[in-house]
Amino acid sequence: MKPMKHPVLALLGLLAVAAAVVVSPAVQAVEILRWERMPLAVPLKVGQERIVFIDRNVRVGVPAGVGERLRVQSAGGAVYLRASEPIEPTRLQLQDADTGALILLDIAAEPPKDGEAELEPVRIVEGNNSTARYGDQPDGADAPHARAQEQAGTRTARRETPIPVVLTRFAAQNLYAPLRTVEALPGVMRVNLRRDLDLGTLMPTLPARAVALASWRLEDQWVTAVRLTNSSSDWISLDPRVLQGDFLTATFQHEALGPRGTPEDTTVLYLVTRGRGLAQSLLPAIHRFDPAVHLPQPKATVSNDREAHHAQ
Repeated sequence: MKPMKHPVLALLGLLAVAAAVVVSPAVQAVEILRWERMPLAVPLKVGQERIVFIDRNVRVGVPAGVGERLRVQSAGGAVYLRASEPIEPTRLQLQDADTGALILLDIAAEPPKDGEAELEPVRIVEGNNSTARYGDQPDGADAPHARAQEQAGTRTARRETPIPVVLTRFAAQNLYAPLRTVEALPGVMRVNLRRDLDLGTLMPTLPARAVALASWRLEDQWVTAVRLTNSSSDWISLDPRVLQGDFLTATFQHEALGPRGTPEDTTVLYLVTRGRGLAQSLLPAIHRFDPAVHLPQPKATVSNDREAHHAQ
């Protein structure tokens, strides 16, 4: 065997390799969970944070009973869960902020055991049996046209939540929630609205004053927020069946109006229309008129009688 020409360099090389092995962090495994419309089990350990990667912006629905024992944070397509106390089996809802799609998680938190390894992060991926989405074209006569649109990149974005629901929720947040908490809605735009719009035909049977506040549009649908104020001294139950007009949906912020002058005498009505705004969806106003105005007026005979009497 030939002696090494550079034993010092060889020794340094071995030390470098050993140091790299020692200082390199261990690769942490990620548990893959496939969402196929069945709740996903995500166990937790008390005092340990577990990350759920979902790669989309989501809202997390937490039951009120576990809110103080579970810290939930959502950022950049990841949800961070940390239990401070043991938690019985509980279901969380993850809702896509853009499409409204839901993913269900079943969690339960237990104290960690001695020597037990920490739970690895979780990544949720779409399964093969994904939920049918609003806007999907059926495999029928329209299928070739839909495929052509998809290839051209002009197909409308698919939504699992109906547009009237999305628009109504967006309008309610803009009117009642702090601006910093209003969720972004891609594609929505503010629409100019006439403040002097006559809404006298909207609820002709109720003693309430209606004033248009604001309007937004998403795709081919409009939502208009209308302020309702009770003008009577009685409570008024609000029923969408009394509304007059061509509306896709109608939603009241509150179910009743209190007597005039009370804090409950005002609420907001959200009207969703398709293909046109609120002004074009109202019934035309019918004005009262006196038919006698259009009849020929009789000749004045009183003055003639006076002239004849004076001549005599």
